[in-house]
Amino acid sequence: MLTRARGCLLGLAAGDALGRPAENLAPEEIARRWGRLTEIEPGKGGTDDTEYTLFAASLLCRYGAAMTPADVAREYREQIIPGIDGPMRGAGFSELGAIQALRRGLAPPLSGLWHPHGWSDGLAMRAAPYGIFAAGRPAEAARLVAVDGVVSNSGEGVYGGQAVAAAVAVAMTGAAPGEVVQAGIAAVPEDSWTSRNLRAAVEAVATGSVEELYAAVVVRHYPWTDLAPEAVALAFAGYLMGAGEVEGSVVSAANLGRDADTTAAIAGALAGAGRGEAAVPERWAAEIGPATGRCLPVVAGRHVLDAATDLVAATGRVA
Repeated sequence: MLTRARGCLLGLAAGDALGRPAENLAPEEIARRWGRLTEIEPGKGGTDDTEYTLFAASLLCRYGAAMTPADVAREYREQIIPGIDGPMRGAGFSELGAIQALRRGLAPPLSGLWHPHGWSDGLAMRAAPYGIFAAGRPAEAARLVAVDGVVSNSGEGVYGGQAVAAAVAVAMTGAAPGEVVQAGIAAVPEDSWTSRNLRAAVEAVATGSVEELYAAVVVRHYPWTDLAPEAVALAFAGYLMGAGEVEGSVVSAANLGRDADTTAAIAGALAGAGRGEAAVPERWAAEIGPATGRCLPVVAGRHVLDAATDLVAATGRVA
């Protein structure tokens, strides 16, 4: 369990770092700049995806399965808000909206409903720790991530997080990629936008056509790329395109563009959970250091490998 947990979060951090410079770009522009993006920019690191993942892991280690939305909101108020000096940098729309809501005295679920960005992939990007904590129990992973999610997200934004958490929970058992993806689909309502996009992504990958994938799941007319139903579908597609291998999955997701840091991070989490720490390329692992805290000062100095070890200890299971 420990090697899968460490692989999951190391794969996530590597995907975040690899996809960072391609964020908001189309595949054609990525190809023009890099040919194929395969290497992490030295010394650059990741984004809020990794740092919010560390924060989510700390919540689970502190509260475990008994965690409530009130607990999560209190941690935001005590751990995140006091560390914000001036504009909040490196956060998604849903997190920015949640901070504003909490500052106004709102409590969850209103804090996730009050702002218009509940569909953001902010929960999906930090959902992996819930799958680690509830390894082999996708329904429990989906339940727990929603406890966190209602603080900052609503509707499709919560569904996106549930799909990722449930899929990671199954990947932690060593299941095949197809089974992992189906667990993610089963965790959300069948008539949801998220479910429709995930099923469409599976079909498009089977045809081998990026054009069909884009036509099925990408909202080209919308100015932002952090729509959870789109980002999670592209992440699952990258994971399937890479056949569950860490490098192939991360590179495939990053080169699909759009919210590339998040999609590559999710693909890396799924693949790393399935294949373990040793499957993460050494050259990528060497680029992952302790968090700088530039997005969330409270996690400065924490490393994803330490967070993974703490999560395994919190489950009460021996690796």
